[in-house]
Amino acid sequence: MPKQTIPTNRRQFLRTAATAAAAFTIVPRHVLGGKGYQAPSDTVNIAAIGAGGKATGTLQHLESENIIALCDVDDSRAKDSRERFPKATYDRDFRVMLDKYGKDIDAVVVTTPDHMHATAGLAAMSLDKHVYIEKPLTRTIAEARMLTKMAKNKPQLVTQMGNQGASGEGIRRTQELYEAGLIGDVHTVYAWTNRPVWPQGGKVPEGRDPIPADFDWNLWLGIAEMRPHNSAYHPFSWRGYWDFGTGALGDMGCHIVDSPFYILELGYPVSAEASVAQVFSQPWTPDYHPETCPPASKIHVKFPQRGEKPPVELIWTDGGILPGRPEELGVDEPMGNSDGGFLMVGTKGKLMADTYGNNPRLLPTSRMEQINVAKTLPRVETSHEMDWINGIKEGYQPSSHLGKAGPLTETILMGNLAVRGYAYRFPKVDGEEGEYELRGRTRLLWDGDEMRVTNVDEMNRFVSPTNVRDF
Repeated sequence: MPKQTIPTNRRQFLRTAATAAAAFTIVPRHVLGGKGYQAPSDTVNIAAIGAGGKATGTLQHLESENIIALCDVDDSRAKDSRERFPKATYDRDFRVMLDKYGKDIDAVVVTTPDHMHATAGLAAMSLDKHVYIEKPLTRTIAEARMLTKMAKNKPQLVTQMGNQGASGEGIRRTQELYEAGLIGDVHTVYAWTNRPVWPQGGKVPEGRDPIPADFDWNLWLGIAEMRPHNSAYHPFSWRGYWDFGTGALGDMGCHIVDSPFYILELGYPVSAEASVAQVFSQPWTPDYHPETCPPASKIHVKFPQRGEKPPVELIWTDGGILPGRPEELGVDEPMGNSDGGFLMVGTKGKLMADTYGNNPRLLPTSRMEQINVAKTLPRVETSHEMDWINGIKEGYQPSSHLGKAGPLTETILMGNLAVRGYAYRFPKVDGEEGEYELRGRTRLLWDGDEMRVTNVDEMNRFVSPTNVRDF
């Protein structure tokens, strides 16, 4: 099927996506066959790396396609998907699956824990498979850059990150309100979430639990260092450990920050700094556990001037910490929703939205009754997952292709880099008293093009995966 490469410039993307299908010159078979007809040649053969948990919902959105291969390290969690797609093959090791059935696979869905996103995604893309990878795209900045580069080098591959709000109404309506000039030049963005809703900030689990017979611990660890099996990690709480997850920011940042990052064309940040709960970050306290994500954090990420657009400061909070309540917000009006939200502050006004960018509204909300801003941007009429499929069939890049999702993920992970620096024990130089020092809230200066911290070299150890093992 011919592919059409479309511009991925942020300002052009949403508008251009709508014209891609119109420019596609081959008449799809389902049109010739009548409403509801889909010829086998119009069906995408999909393999899933991860079949339980989040994958269950993702695959349900893709039921119109041909799910030909399933892979999961946990047989019990894969049970529902295996029953739902009984014709699909099943393996525990995605490398075995790709080797056996690669010639039949068109596209791959990756819904593993964060630390295996890049390994699985790169393996699929190297075999020229379209990919849908859950958010955050990767666990480390270097991995995100690698996926972005491969997507650029293989423009025929249609890619999508699983931040569903990117295909929603909210981001498009926010862009229309912003481009109408109703809030002026944005200089500050607040973003927040109620996460973590899993245990976070505790010590690394101790002891060893029996490995269930239907679970492959070695394959679940993947590139992470070998350690005794402990049920504290799988299937849910891995998010709170740096070796596997990316904490509250990684879990929700790609959902909440997506709209302002995209609309304001923020690009690479120039600095990041963070603060976390002191009890968590001081080595002399019993709760000092730098191997895990903190229970709460506040992060400042700064972006430079972009053309005539002023510099922007993004202030992220999680773990129950919220920004100040806007004076324009009514006393009975919610601030975001229960999962979080964002607030864009400009020279002429403020705009607030819920998680995933939903329900954008000017403040005070009474302003919404006084405006009439036309809907000029195309809407995605399908699910986020099916937007990816339609991109494969019709030759366009969907709402959160890796050219967009990669830089967004890097910004999110830059915030985590600052969090890790807050509690990191920096080695003392020769001749100084003591073995290490704590620097606390340190502003990390970032060179996005070179992908490195320029003023605190020790932090560059976290830019790329560390302690990677063969498995």
